Amino acid sequence: MINRRTFTKAVGLGVGATALPLGAAAAAPAAFGAASDRPGRPAPVIPAVAPGTHTAFTELKQVRAGVLDIGYAEAGPKHGPVVICLHGWPYDIHSFVDVAPLLADAGYRVIVPYLRGHGTTIFLSPTTARNAQQSAIALDIVALMDALKIREAVLAGFDWGSRTAGIIAALWPERVKALVAVSGYLITNVQAQQNPLPPKAEHTWWYQYYFATDRGRVAMQTRQNRHDLCRLVWDEVSPTWNFDDATYLRTAAAFENPDYAAIVIHNYRWRLGLADGERRYDRYEELLADRPGIGVPTIALDPALDPFLAATDGLGYRRFFTGEYEHRVLTGIGHNAPQEAPTAFAQAVVDADRLGQETRE
Repeated sequence: MINRRTFTKAVGLGVGATALPLGAAAAAPAAFGAASDRPGRPAPVIPAVAPGTHTAFTELKQVRAGVLDIGYAEAGPKHGPVVICLHGWPYDIHSFVDVAPLLADAGYRVIVPYLRGHGTTIFLSPTTARNAQQSAIALDIVALMDALKIREAVLAGFDWGSRTAGIIAALWPERVKALVAVSGYLITNVQAQQNPLPPKAEHTWWYQYYFATDRGRVAMQTRQNRHDLCRLVWDEVSPTWNFDDATYLRTAAAFENPDYAAIVIHNYRWRLGLADGERRYDRYEELLADRPGIGVPTIALDPALDPFLAATDGLGYRRFFTGEYEHRVLTGIGHNAPQEAPTAFAQAVVDADRLGQETRE
């Protein structure tokens, strides 16, 4: 186990952004802006950047919120409209390392927290259950918003982050101006999870079943096995993303959190009905088991090469979104959508926010 001071220093190495080379912005192709054709309501156009243009955040902070001391990156004007970007597994805040400055330059205050068990986010008490059920993670983000005195925000996420953002939009819609949801509707019904998927789909989820075993748990507790397993997942779920070792290592530092293995294992076992949650979250899980609709303005993004998607037409989850809604496909992009396609992801954020403005007006 590592101590917090050493760990905080490790994940904060190299704080500072690599500047876009002179002339690169002007030479970049036009940004994706599907909402710009609305009469009288031109959407801001995000300038295109190449993935990997930035390598670190300029400002890392900590705040006590709920049961956690949450580490987060912040960018942009202090009084700008807020966007909260939420990462998935096996990723961290660096999934948004190019997205955050794009949104900051567009005038947004961007908050990118480490989820529980990741990076510098730690539990305040050693006796708190290392629980990663979906409602607990969602309540972490609501507590973060309360701690930072953020009344409402645009929420944007993928993987665990997309599920978390969707839960908050469903249960606390007054806190969500608009939503960007990669892979659409991911709220988990544990009972429905007992039904087998088609064999090809089950194969894609191999690590979920590995984590159901003691062998998988020990692998996640062992540094080299954890490092290699997470790297393998990156390779498999983002087949065209040409990331380098340094990119992976910047994120892998967040996996050294002393609670990382416990959080990851519990999350996947709980989803399969193999681990209990906590009684205090039962009322939220009962609501989520009914698969509540999401009425906030939403842009759903489907990465075309994400192996977890049965289809990229969005029809399988369309009925869950009852408010203003757009669906977009990210051609040639895999699972880690914001890091692989930062311009398109940032554009979706500003367009979703515009959907929200039109709804309010």
